[in-house]
Amino acid sequence: MEVILVKDVEKLGYADQIVNVKPGYANNFLIPQGYAKAATASARKVLAENIKQRAHKEAKLISDAEALAARIEGISVTIPVKAEEGKIFGSVTAADLAGALSSQGVEVDRRNITVEQVKVVGEHEATVRLYKGVAATLKFNVIAAE
Repeated sequence: MEVILVKDVEKLGYADQIVNVKPGYANNFLIPQGYAKAATASARKVLAENIKQRAHKEAKLISDAEALAARIEGISVTIPVKAEEGKIFGSVTAADLAGALSSQGVEVDRRNITVEQVKVVGEHEATVRLYKGVAATLKFNVIAAE
């Protein structure tokens, strides 16, 4: 019996995938639990249309993320910190970088910023994840505050 998976099922398949299973497994477990629905002709048409629309939306999201990545890579960020003889007190975190980016008009969640531990004054880099497979490299300068 062919069914269309509604959710990811371990060792069987992913959501929106058509799989062939035994009728008892489909009728007694997958369909009642809401993991799948019968793969009728109309359900297949609806699935095909949903996949087509999702691909169109995903293409738009990727193009928007790439545009934002180009914008982020063109930004120069300066972060003033307390420092003595080139060593800073504490470290520069992703939250600091997210705040610096938001002051320049780019809103990025701090959890999407990956930065190595910064303990010295100078130029550094961080990676900003924007979408699946789209990331930007943010170059920032750490200076000693007066």
